[in-house]
Amino acid sequence: MRRHILGLIGWLCVCFAAAALGGLASAQAGTFYQSLVRPVWAPPGWIFGPVWTTLYALMAVSAWLVWVRSGFQKAAPALILFFFQLSLNALWTWLFFVWHLGGLAFAEILLLWLAILGTAIRFRHHSRLAAALLFPYWAWVSFAAALTWAIWKGNPHLLA
Repeated sequence: MRRHILGLIGWLCVCFAAAALGGLASAQAGTFYQSLVRPVWAPPGWIFGPVWTTLYALMAVSAWLVWVRSGFQKAAPALILFFFQLSLNALWTWLFFVWHLGGLAFAEILLLWLAILGTAIRFRHHSRLAAALLFPYWAWVSFAAALTWAIWKGNPHLLA
């Protein structure tokens, strides 16, 4: 039991470390986000923090369930894909908010979308609950992809 609790803490640390890395890039994002022409359906900037906090916690629990059920060796392909999508997640913030590369951020978020879907499919072989816990994340990234496209196209003077 102690090993499982420590494992959960470890997975939470991994996911929130990725969040922190993205957070470094979004430190000045509020000002930039407010300066962008956004579609009417764009959420207010304050919503992103609570949503992402919840999603990172769900990601951590999802990976932890796979790790508990199968161990790292048996679930290595699924967990490596999980780490890959997590790194893509952190990269998007840098592409969009720091480097202002809207087109590349859009292409990258499509790759992230596929990586999340692939991770969920692989996780399902180990735990259906783990796969299901990734669905809100996948849905939010679907929305974020549409928002990225709309903002990129609406701000050619600010986003390459």
